Amino acid sequence: MPIYPSVASTINPYRDNVQGKANEPICVAGLLDRAKQILGPSYEGAAPDWTLDEIYNRLEANAPRIAIIGGSADHPAHIMDFQTSARAAVRIWQNGGVPFYFSTPVMCDGTAQNNQGMSYSLQSRNAVAQMVVNQIEAHSYHGAFVIQGCDKQPLGVVSALAHLDRIRRYRGEAPFFATFAPAHVLQGGTIPADLFNELGEVAKRAEAHGAPDIADDLYDAMAYILQCSSNTAFQGVLERATDRGIISHAAHKDFEKRLAVATCDGQGGVCAFNGTGNSSRHLVAGMGLVHPAVELLTSAPSQAQVNQAVDSLAVMINDPMFGVSNAMAANIRNAIRIHSASGGSTNLMMHMVAAMLYGGFAFSLRELEKIHQSHPVPDLFDYSLTQGRDIFALAAQCCSGNSRGMETLFYELVANGVPMDMDAPTVTGTTWAARLSNQERLSASHITDNPVILAKPRRPFSGVDVLSGNFFDSAVVKISGMTTRQLEEFNRKAAFVLYYQNEDEANHGLLDIHLLDQLRTARSFSYDNMLAMVKHNAPEHFAGWGTADYDMLFDRMVEHGVLKIAVIIAGQGPLAFGMPEMFTPMQHINANRKLQRLATLISDGRYSGVTYGAAIGHMTPEALEGGGLLYLQTGDVLYLNFMDRQIQFLDEAEFRSERLAFRFDHIPAERQSIADARLSIIKQRQRTVAASNRMLGHTDASFGVVPHAVFSEAALDYKTDVLIKGDVTIAKDA
Repeated sequence: MPIYPSVASTINPYRDNVQGKANEPICVAGLLDRAKQILGPSYEGAAPDWTLDEIYNRLEANAPRIAIIGGSADHPAHIMDFQTSARAAVRIWQNGGVPFYFSTPVMCDGTAQNNQGMSYSLQSRNAVAQMVVNQIEAHSYHGAFVIQGCDKQPLGVVSALAHLDRIRRYRGEAPFFATFAPAHVLQGGTIPADLFNELGEVAKRAEAHGAPDIADDLYDAMAYILQCSSNTAFQGVLERATDRGIISHAAHKDFEKRLAVATCDGQGGVCAFNGTGNSSRHLVAGMGLVHPAVELLTSAPSQAQVNQAVDSLAVMINDPMFGVSNAMAANIRNAIRIHSASGGSTNLMMHMVAAMLYGGFAFSLRELEKIHQSHPVPDLFDYSLTQGRDIFALAAQCCSGNSRGMETLFYELVANGVPMDMDAPTVTGTTWAARLSNQERLSASHITDNPVILAKPRRPFSGVDVLSGNFFDSAVVKISGMTTRQLEEFNRKAAFVLYYQNEDEANHGLLDIHLLDQLRTARSFSYDNMLAMVKHNAPEHFAGWGTADYDMLFDRMVEHGVLKIAVIIAGQGPLAFGMPEMFTPMQHINANRKLQRLATLISDGRYSGVTYGAAIGHMTPEALEGGGLLYLQTGDVLYLNFMDRQIQFLDEAEFRSERLAFRFDHIPAERQSIADARLSIIKQRQRTVAASNRMLGHTDASFGVVPHAVFSEAALDYKTDVLIKGDVTIAKDA
């Protein structure tokens, strides 16, 4: 086994301050004693030699002090941390290092969905970063073995360690090194056979009651693997079934209970859908920070797998090229392209920017988009929750030895002509070029049964795009989450605004089974504008519908999907309300077959995925800061131009004259009184978030929502201020 070198730094607080050598040896010994107890008969190694004297000696000699960073066991991804941390602690000690352990709170976005907790979710990323910096600086650790979890924890820790690496270099200390070991993938649940049959009977009953939409939506939900997000889809459909008298409230709650308890495996893990948790797995691997031995697993890593990750630290210690900030920045183009090709979470657009800023590099959403658009990134990820191609399936393909995960995706990107930085460093202690020089089972073509990673792209574009328009500066949309057919249904279409002041209003409105009827009865959309929308969105229907009365025209537009609706959810930005994820209203739309073909969702809140008609989020400026969302109202007309990365506010008079004219400048002055009333409501609602955790003094979403102090010190150029090895290229095997 490799022996770690001493850390090459003239600074050693443990040598120069006896208090640390008095306090910490018992902590190290306690960690190692517990590790041996946890491992039991599986413990590998000689008899324990971690005496207090030997621990003291290593601290005095500046042996690498390595923090094992775990998460909280109230998050499913961290249930098995005790086992992984035990294996890591033993191996660190055997290699001549000094292991320590601490954990951070980890919010579960699934648990926090649609409750006040979502207002703290994004803030928790920065809080995790602060806590990690505090703990590592206070106890003077040199590096970290990170058990990577889900939601905001992975990029919170990346941000912290990149920040530490930068400050350590500024102070003239040794670079901070780290390796990440993502939690294994949680296998999605299966609906028990008896429950599946009962739900099928409910669908048949819905059809008999003249509610085919409920039947269709229920069948759709039943096609998915069970996961916390699919439970939300069931909730929406079952609530509609209850409202129409198809099932009783008691039956609804019984179904919910039986679905919930069948969802998660007792060993925990990161949920199998390609949300923020697994997208973070792919992204951090793309940053070069994950050892391939522990990247994609179906159970907690073995001792041999942990050893590979821990042993690789030996060649990284003292080498600034492998410092976290440098490795991340040297790989940022790789990470962005892997995120794009794998259809990663929209949330990560913000987290990538934040991590770069924490690492000391000047970066923004626009710089990210510049990299994304500099070369087409094909869609190489055939992910599906209904056809057996979830992330658990990908992990199983890797565990079988037939796929190499992100190495395979990296390889196929190169093979498809995407420029990747082959000479960027990774935590194997080598470059990507060195890793990919071993081409055994590297090509995606080795998976012939239901492959997730592809050699031949599904289509020539992928990823999350940055939008602009005449009523906002920036927003993001996950194009990769929409099929080509969906894009065609919504791209270059006019859409009516349906305005909600906040998520609470939106959830109430979108769950109302009579929503469309109410919009028609209230004449919410101008008749002349509806005719203009038919002319633009579906001109082939105008001759037959042009003389229809309001109700008939409305119904025909709904029936044929010609009526497009831009559901606006304002007042959800980081300053106003902590920037919660709009997953629940998104699912309410997805669970309504009629509404999903009409609706696009637009918000200053966050998203990880899509509705059928696209989820557009992270809009800046946010409503509380006078962004255009503050001034929109139901009945306005927007022009959705996704492929050109634009959304525009339409001049209605010009639109009725069959011309597209984009004009918004006059609207704020005309609607100032409306805006003032809305701002008052936003500020009142803001008080329901604890003042201690509001995101004051932060940048907006286009600059990662980081503290201003972090942003102000980020001045390095990722294109020039990095250390890399010489250029090396690879060729695709035959």
